[in-house]
Amino acid sequence: MAAQASIAAAALAACELAHQRGTGRQQVTVDSAHAATECTGWFSLDGQAPDLWDALSGLYRCADGFVHIHANFAHHRDGVLRLLGLQPGQAQRADVQAALGRWRAKDFEDAAAQAGLVATALRSFAEWDATPQGRAIAAQPLFTIERLPGDAPPLRLPALSAQDRPLAGVRVLDLTRILAGPVGGKALAAYGADVMLVNAPHLPNIAAIADTSRGKLSTHIDLRAPEGQAAMRSLLAGAHVWVQGYRPGGLQALGWGPQDVAALRPGIVQVSLSAYGTQGPWAGRRGFDSLVQTAMGFNQAEGEAAGDGTPRVLPMQILDEATGYLIALGAAAALHRQQREGGQWHVQVSLAQTGQWLRGLGRLPQGLAAQAPDRTPWLEMADSGFGRLQALRHSAQLGRTPAGWARPSMPPGTHPPRWP
Repeated sequence: MAAQASIAAAALAACELAHQRGTGRQQVTVDSAHAATECTGWFSLDGQAPDLWDALSGLYRCADGFVHIHANFAHHRDGVLRLLGLQPGQAQRADVQAALGRWRAKDFEDAAAQAGLVATALRSFAEWDATPQGRAIAAQPLFTIERLPGDAPPLRLPALSAQDRPLAGVRVLDLTRILAGPVGGKALAAYGADVMLVNAPHLPNIAAIADTSRGKLSTHIDLRAPEGQAAMRSLLAGAHVWVQGYRPGGLQALGWGPQDVAALRPGIVQVSLSAYGTQGPWAGRRGFDSLVQTAMGFNQAEGEAAGDGTPRVLPMQILDEATGYLIALGAAAALHRQQREGGQWHVQVSLAQTGQWLRGLGRLPQGLAAQAPDRTPWLEMADSGFGRLQALRHSAQLGRTPAGWARPSMPPGTHPPRWP
């Protein structure tokens, strides 16, 4: 349900913006099985589906519970190993388990956070609800759209024809790397936006970039260098939407916070993604879908539903996926307001707020017995800069202007930092 609802909302918002720009409304349909399968994020390159998880990622038993480690980035993995007194490049999963067995779960969670690392202790729903962060998340809406200080006229958008996809002519700067943000940019590209993925050459990416870069341009900019700052200002001058998913305060420290961006491009719509929202003691904490699942109670609930009490992850990274489509929804909805009222707008989404919404949707009886549908009818094949890419077609079907990706997925830095 979360997959179908979030995808449908994103597609409808894009179509409503197109109607505001002068085209007729169109029917949107989203098949629930197709949407859920799309949100598994499955893809293959040259016939091989890559392993998306580091061998050390996952749940570990501690002295009094469990802790979840995210080790897909080498600096996070090696930092956790050093915190445990283990040698990076030599430690195996059994070594990590033995070391964590001497820790209390929440003590390790706190120590990791203080070291700027990513790990969370396992909680039940009730335990999460009792935390200050759980209460802060419960008090917030699913996402927020606020008007930033300062006046600006409506940004000029190109006229649309009846054959144009809903977001044709909308330029999006996509400053994201981990799944939710890239999914949001991919959705905006599917509805016709010109999406420029901006990576820094010194930062790592995850394997899923081959899938989530479909439909995007992809450039390198290093904001630590004067030439990178100049290139970003040039791109921003022609952009309508700015999406960023870096740790809270990360871009602001480089002079690219929300007020800075709005001052450089009056009227811009900004979307900010975080793990735990903007309120509460964890507002500045790093996090990923798998860790937020653990902290909020989903892994414990899955174990209880299975009957053996052993915590386990959700069958897909639905917090990432649904949040990605909420990014696309928020961007289109804020653009609609900007076109009507002027001003500059800031959309804020978080994995934890999406998790709170997901939990409110309830659970299906015997849900763990459900069989995954055959993905074959929804697969498409295309050449890409990563190899021959097979992945899921977009599940939102638009009545007049089919959604899809006109540009092939390409590696970071393929394109120059300028709009076509």
